[in-house]
Amino acid sequence: MHDFAHDWATLFSGSALISILTLTVLEIVLGVDNIIFISIVAGKLPRNKQPKARAIGLSLALLFRIGLLVSITWVLGLQKPLLTLFGFAATGRDMILFGGGVFLLVKTVGEIHNRIEGTEEGAILDLKKISMNRVVMQIVFIDIVFSFDSILTAVSIVSNVLIMIGAVILAMFLMLAFSGKVSDFINRHPTIKMLALSFLLLVSFILIMDAAHVNVAIIKPYIYCSMAFAFGVEMLNMRERKKKEKK
Repeated sequence: MHDFAHDWATLFSGSALISILTLTVLEIVLGVDNIIFISIVAGKLPRNKQPKARAIGLSLALLFRIGLLVSITWVLGLQKPLLTLFGFAATGRDMILFGGGVFLLVKTVGEIHNRIEGTEEGAILDLKKISMNRVVMQIVFIDIVFSFDSILTAVSIVSNVLIMIGAVILAMFLMLAFSGKVSDFINRHPTIKMLALSFLLLVSFILIMDAAHVNVAIIKPYIYCSMAFAFGVEMLNMRERKKKEKK
């Protein structure tokens, strides 16, 4: 059983404040792929319903993350082997990451296919058939998958659960505040959206490889740096196109 009394006693110290700020930044960095997914999924809804979908999805995801942190002992127990197949010891965490990776892979490939084939902008896509509940559930599900990675990373940095909860709440409010702007920016620029989908495709492979016990800690920095570089190049291209249009 976790000692929450001790966590509360050390919550209002200077080191605790530094830890909250550090973890908040970490949560935001680890949540970049989550924001991109939310932007693309919520973009399927009519424009006036998108803010509501993001707000409900992120709020439910926040409650779930707090629940995971309160039951941190159970979360850590997910790293223990549940079954062994052909010498591979699969844990609860592995199954969640694998399921999330496959889900993200299917969604991303489907989105890329729709964009290349042009069905997204044609009559095949009927916005009325896309329900708010479906979008919200997808946002919550993918956040659950990403939550395990961020929570286990946070546990390796601090042991105070209340500090982790404070950091998660701050990060989620910041994500909620800026997710609308990120969503509008991605949906306004087709090339940026394709880059975002490519990034999510890589993230889905990372989740699947992580579930297969591949050391993805070495791969992640290269992927994030590569995508940041590609994004920077595209921003320069967009600026150049704007200059040509003005001329």
